[in-house]
Amino acid sequence: MNKKVNLKLLIEIFTTFFKIGAFTFGGGYAMIPLIEREVITNKGWIKNEEEIIDVFAVAESIPGAIAINSSTFVGYKIAGRIGAITAACGVILPSFIIINLLC
Repeated sequence: MNKKVNLKLLIEIFTTFFKIGAFTFGGGYAMIPLIEREVITNKGWIKNEEEIIDVFAVAESIPGAIAINSSTFVGYKIAGRIGAITAACGVILPSFIIINLLC
C-alpha cells in the first residue's frame, strides 16, 4: 500500500494517540471507547462502528496489548506503514515518559 501522506496528517495521528495514551487509565480496554470516539466521531478517519469493531476484533486476536494493536491498525488504515508507526509511537510514548520520570 503506497499512500502519499503529508506531515500534518502524521502529526494529527501522533497527537490524537498521544492524548489517548496520556489520559486513559485502566489499561488497553479502557482506551477502546476513546479510540472509537476519536477516530469515528471527532476525526472521521473510520466511517462507521462496524469497521471499528472489525479493527478491535483483529487487534484482540494478535498477541500484544489491544490499545497498541488497535492504534497501529487504525494508523495503518489512515496512512499506511508510516501511519501505523506514528500511531503506535503516540500511544506508547506517554507511558514511556511517565515510567522514566518515576524511575
